[in-house]
Amino acid sequence: MLKRTTIALTMLLSAPLVQAAPTVTGAGATFPYPVYTRWADDYQDAKNVAINYQGIGSGGGIAQIKARTVTFGASDVPMSAEDQQKAGLVQWPMIMGGVVPIVNLGAALGGNSLKLDGETLAAIYSGDITRWNDARIKALNPDINLPDLAITPVHRAEGSGTNYLFTHYLSEVSPAFKQKVGEGNTVPWPNGIGAQANGGVASRVQGTVGAIGYVEYAYARQNKVATVVLKNRDGGYVTPGADSFSAAARHADWKNAPGLALVLTNQPGKDSWPITGVSYILMPVKPADAAAAKEALAFFNWAYVSGKDTAAALDYVAMPKNVIDQVEHDVWSKITDGSTPLWPAQ
Repeated sequence: MLKRTTIALTMLLSAPLVQAAPTVTGAGATFPYPVYTRWADDYQDAKNVAINYQGIGSGGGIAQIKARTVTFGASDVPMSAEDQQKAGLVQWPMIMGGVVPIVNLGAALGGNSLKLDGETLAAIYSGDITRWNDARIKALNPDINLPDLAITPVHRAEGSGTNYLFTHYLSEVSPAFKQKVGEGNTVPWPNGIGAQANGGVASRVQGTVGAIGYVEYAYARQNKVATVVLKNRDGGYVTPGADSFSAAARHADWKNAPGLALVLTNQPGKDSWPITGVSYILMPVKPADAAAAKEALAFFNWAYVSGKDTAAALDYVAMPKNVIDQVEHDVWSKITDGSTPLWPAQ
């Protein structure tokens, strides 16, 4: 008995030790939660490494990564280069989507798409344009018999990244809107009806003839609600979708954006959607757990390369290659174990 126990113990001690995979945790923005968690499931199947992401909101994600309680944070609002430096962080864009105006004009559109420009959209949401047959809307839509119908603007009732993108864009294109309403996660809307979340806005617009609202692109597609064709800064009329969102990122001046802190509204390019949004990842330049940080970078690289189809199936848009190349070369190289860069993986 003693001999067998000794042999068993000897075999156990001489067996190779299996090193546990590092624990990778993330927290932050709710907008990318569906795609991040789906990527995490697929990555675990492919690499047998668990990635745990909690959608607690951009502010919570920033707070947690500053406190170093997670491997990475996620935010829909970019952190300035100055704030990144103060917190010892780097930032990069991971996934894209777009905010799209939606309308319900009953049968008036007759299968056509309503055209608007930024100034007219801002005038609607500032209360300056109140009826659908206003001369400014008619001038943009000469082929549509617009009804003499009151406009019901629907806006988010709570603070959100969608609000931020929408009001940031309107403030860029309309000094009057900027002065009267301003930009932010929450703003003092002068008119209209509030609704909770993207789903609530889509539902309210669908149920109100004469309504206009704004939602993340996925909600417009899923609810099959009419979207607006928007005139962009280069004079092109564009429809929302993967191609026009990607064009906004492709034409943006990432090279001259300190800390990659760039909001993709009103970007150049005749094919660019003017209210494109990006969700960002934040990581420490000197992470407390270098092994977990290295595994996180491997996950994000895998998502860039192998996660595009999954993103598209969930109505997200992958970053264009020129942006990915810049991220991996200029940003990830700054993340070190104290002396050696963690990327590229050795």
